[in-house]
Amino acid sequence: MANSLSLDEDTVVDRISNLPSSLICHILSFLNTKEAIATSILSSRWKPLWILVPTLDLQDDCRQEPISFTHIVYRVLALHIAPLLRNFSLAWYSPCNSFHLDAWIHTALARNVEHLRLEIYLNGQDGTEFYNGRRFELPRSFYFCRTVVVLELTGGIVLDPPPSFQFPSLKIMSLCEILYRPHYTFSMLLCGCPVLEDLSVTRDGTDGMINFTVSLPTLKRLSIEFYTYERDLPDYKLEIYAPALEYFGFRGDLRNVVFLKKLANLVEAHVEVRAVEFLQEDWVREYEIYYGDRVFKLVRALNNAKFFSLYPGDKECIGFGSIFPSRFQKLARLNFKVNKSNWHVLQALLVVAPDLEVLVLDKHFHFNEDELCWTEPSDDPGYLSSRLTTFKFNGFEGLEHEMEFVKYIINEARSLKTVTINVFDKQSKGSILEELSMFSRINSTTCLLTVE
Repeated sequence: MANSLSLDEDTVVDRISNLPSSLICHILSFLNTKEAIATSILSSRWKPLWILVPTLDLQDDCRQEPISFTHIVYRVLALHIAPLLRNFSLAWYSPCNSFHLDAWIHTALARNVEHLRLEIYLNGQDGTEFYNGRRFELPRSFYFCRTVVVLELTGGIVLDPPPSFQFPSLKIMSLCEILYRPHYTFSMLLCGCPVLEDLSVTRDGTDGMINFTVSLPTLKRLSIEFYTYERDLPDYKLEIYAPALEYFGFRGDLRNVVFLKKLANLVEAHVEVRAVEFLQEDWVREYEIYYGDRVFKLVRALNNAKFFSLYPGDKECIGFGSIFPSRFQKLARLNFKVNKSNWHVLQALLVVAPDLEVLVLDKHFHFNEDELCWTEPSDDPGYLSSRLTTFKFNGFEGLEHEMEFVKYIINEARSLKTVTINVFDKQSKGSILEELSMFSRINSTTCLLTVE
């Protein structure tokens, strides 16, 4: 009977081909278009399915002649008959007549595209810090798309909207290294996004913007990356009006960031400050105090965050600022990237976070001659959160001030349950564990110490 139930060894059961066409198309939508087309050789059942997939992901292969790939794109768009184009992604890295790009984008808009992603470098990516090649100006029809929900623009693209336009469905937008022409185009663009909830902006300082505003009552997530590579160090002022903001992220060269309304709904914040790339040494030496005040000013504005990740820089915050009078009453988890120059920022945060439950330190290694190491504060029973239960230190070297800080946390955090020390030099694990085990509370049954 066992033999009658067994299948012949040479029998292959093709269960996928028996699935409904709609389900197979959904599976194919996770592939780029080149891979989806390749499945058409599997069988006659698969041959027509790629043209029904509601996504198109077209990537310029720089190894091909641009003219031949232009022909391929036109051919794919002509054969594709899905009535609704959910996703349209175009990545182009070769010289191309703007007429062709306009035509392809117009086709996507006519198919009621919902997720539009364009990454265009008409002179290719040469590996430099910023793109300075020929740019592509988006067609007028782009600004009147009523169906796009997610918009991603990257590279050598020019935004120059008409006086009146609107993206009534747009909820998520990402702008990376875009040129805004004229300079007020950025703020103007946001005015045409009445329901925008998630905005990501990356700029390299070559877009010419000095003063600009993010004014979006509906915005819930804002991520900003600003880098400067120019020697004349142009300043900028960013004003933010986003009363509904729940997440704020900043990375890069910090200048004058102003929140026009208190962030009462903020839940999470991530800040990583890096002064001017390649010019950091000379610039920070001249503006130490000036830059430090801006770091503390930004930190103070984020005091409603429940989860906060902070890297205040190597030398950027040596000029001491103050978090007072702000208090981080809601802060439950703090991730802090620490080095010899920013211990005072950590100390300032611990003073104003009475309900902190989780503290994670990541040691950042750098060659900074300035040292502001940890010093134990004066005896103050209200200094450290009584709710701190978890402490982790990544990159621990066992230096004297590091030992003093760990000792302080272990002895003063009365609710501490777990301490995890991730050692930089794994050969020193044994000696570090032995030294930490001598601290009084480690020998109790309420606190577990792990050295990794």
